[in-house]
Amino acid sequence: MAARSTSALSTTTEAILEVAQNAAVAAVAEQRPIRLVVRDDELRRSRITVFLRLLLAIPHLAWLLLWSVAASVVALVLWLAVLIEGKAPGSLHDFVAGYLRYATHVSAYVYLAANPYPGFRGAPGYAVDLEIDPPARQSRWTGFFRLPLALPALALAGALGSGFTVGGSLGASTYGAAWLYAGAGAGATAAFLAWFAALARGTAPRGLRELVTYAIGYSAQSAGYLLLLTGRYPSSDPSLVLPPAELPPHPVRIDVSDDLVRPRLLVFFRVFLAVPHLVWLALWSVAGLLAVLAAWLAALVLGRVPSRLHRFLAAYVRYATHVAAFVCVLGRRFPGFTGRESSYGIDVVIAPAARQQRLKTLVRLALAVPALVVAGALGGVALTVAVLGWWSALVTRRMPEGLRNLGASCLRYGGQSSAYVLLLTDRYPYAAPVLHGPPAPVFEHLPPALPGDAF
Repeated sequence: MAARSTSALSTTTEAILEVAQNAAVAAVAEQRPIRLVVRDDELRRSRITVFLRLLLAIPHLAWLLLWSVAASVVALVLWLAVLIEGKAPGSLHDFVAGYLRYATHVSAYVYLAANPYPGFRGAPGYAVDLEIDPPARQSRWTGFFRLPLALPALALAGALGSGFTVGGSLGASTYGAAWLYAGAGAGATAAFLAWFAALARGTAPRGLRELVTYAIGYSAQSAGYLLLLTGRYPSSDPSLVLPPAELPPHPVRIDVSDDLVRPRLLVFFRVFLAVPHLVWLALWSVAGLLAVLAAWLAALVLGRVPSRLHRFLAAYVRYATHVAAFVCVLGRRFPGFTGRESSYGIDVVIAPAARQQRLKTLVRLALAVPALVVAGALGGVALTVAVLGWWSALVTRRMPEGLRNLGASCLRYGGQSSAYVLLLTDRYPYAAPVLHGPPAPVFEHLPPALPGDAF
């Protein structure tokens, strides 16, 4: 009897750690039991079908609603089967898997991640598809507590704007509220902006499309875990979409060199420790506003921002990134106050001043509005990452790698957006939630500042 109790306690502890770690080192997408696969890289969109996309999707949404009711009932039977046998029956597993695949197809179509009109059976082979492994054995303990264990993943899926996969899985009696919750967030924001871009240009912006596919993919993992298709906890690592999104060269990039260890005291008092930085950042923002006005006038006259103004504004963007990384538990150490390059584990590398187009400079603020909207949505994702990472770091003394990478990619986009608004570059931000791309060009680094501004 004592041996059984010890085994049950060990199993429960492992389950809690599995959730807290967020599948931290699951960086190989092919090893995940639920995988989002982009089979069609075509970005062209028919303007007529884009304009009428929601009307065209009404039959699918009605059918998805009915299928969701049936999937919720079958999921309850799956839950009982996992508790009794430790494994889902193949026929029931296939039924729920077909529902989840179909919900993914509909989400991809409505959110403009895919262009072909999807079928109604959830058959494999759609442009944005879902691969789901056959049923495998699952822990009865994690099966019994599946709903509470899934809540962190569902919260992150909601912040990402998960489409209809999670929304249709939250319960047969609350579909409207669930779909409204899951339809908001970064993915829905990207789809909304992609709708206007596709109407104007006839193509979907690649960065926005990749942000949408990532949100749908994480949602599918979360819904599959909730519906007991797998006992593997979802991973938020942005590299887990097949094929992985590529990050094109950009004058502003993120550099992540920090480890994942987080001292509990530094985590617990994180917000209080950040107060001096927040005050200093507010004061620096006032000076930054005056500097960017001067930079704007100079760029209109000279076609480029003077080097001194560029260095000042670049330091401000780096410092804001350091502070955000510290507050969101993405960085371990207490940052310095000068925004010196390479002084923090989550850093922004900014290219030197270069020539910019005067027309883009003249209307920069108007051009930046879509980027700022996406940055705000990703800021909500970063806040969710911060809350989940804070709890996880308190329990395990580590920041989950998947959460850290997702949060860092949000800060990368925020840094690129700030650099665009502050005239550090006229290259538009890239929305795909990716950290690394091709090797970056070698920039001329500025002379190092005085040491000791980070500890």
